[in-house]
Amino acid sequence: MRRAGRRGRQVQEGSPMENGMGQEPGTPELPAAEDIPAPRPPRVRPRLVFHTQLAHGSPTGRIEGFTNVKELYAKIAEVFGISPTEILFCTLNTHKVDMQKLLGGQIGLEDFIFAHVRGETKEVEVTKTEDALGLTITDNGAGYAFIKRIKEGSIINRIQTVCVGDSIEAINDHTIVGCRHYEVARMLRELPRAQPFTLRLVQPKKAFDMIGQRTRSSKSPGEGRVTSGKETLRLRAQGPATLEEGPSPFEEEAARRVDDLLESYMGIRDSELASTMVEAAKESPGAAQLARGLDSVLGEFAFPQEFVAEVWAAVCHPKA
Repeated sequence: MRRAGRRGRQVQEGSPMENGMGQEPGTPELPAAEDIPAPRPPRVRPRLVFHTQLAHGSPTGRIEGFTNVKELYAKIAEVFGISPTEILFCTLNTHKVDMQKLLGGQIGLEDFIFAHVRGETKEVEVTKTEDALGLTITDNGAGYAFIKRIKEGSIINRIQTVCVGDSIEAINDHTIVGCRHYEVARMLRELPRAQPFTLRLVQPKKAFDMIGQRTRSSKSPGEGRVTSGKETLRLRAQGPATLEEGPSPFEEEAARRVDDLLESYMGIRDSELASTMVEAAKESPGAAQLARGLDSVLGEFAFPQEFVAEVWAAVCHPKA
């Protein structure tokens, strides 16, 4: 009994146990627990908090935790105690109805968000004497299509009560709330000539003087700075928002050219759609592959073949 006990002590003293088994002679010893470096904690990004105001004047609010435009509008509405359906569109770093500063699919981390809400409703009667009305339509990504540009000398340009920024609520009492901008543009193109029709418009609410903000925050960046940081928050219709590097000068110029093509072919402007098409074109070896890629991602648009060819050329061969 004494010998067995001594042998047991020898195993304990000279043969470290590993998972209940004696370690073979010559096997290198495992490092002690205190010698193993602790795993690094995952890097935690700071919370993305944005400042916001109502464009016609309000206190400054703070919003966070949104991943798409609809959630963004819901957050703004919650801060100011209004319905999300009151918001027509948002601009970045300016309270003015500036279509060059529209909030699209990307927000710079330093950008200040101004929400333009419903103002007065008005109705205008239009007679289509030409095929084109002279309107360029865009939408807010949450159910409202509105006027982004009015062509000088056009039919609509001669109607003084129609303004850039007006939301199109109905055509001949047929509501179009919830329609995408390309659907509204198609409806307007298909209206017969020489037959009057009625547009019901909602203009953005305006301050009494629209000279400046009533309670502008000192933290608000200067007007005109749309993407002041290197990183931007990319909002997506499906899936979570992501932090990305801001677009390069080449990508910005390519997106502008594609946006011009969208206006020329479809009567719409959509910077986010243009950016998506630029990304697809960069990954396509030719126009045919680009057409298939766009159909899989944006099939609802049904782009003409000649339009897709021009998009591919504008992105991949801009000098030509």
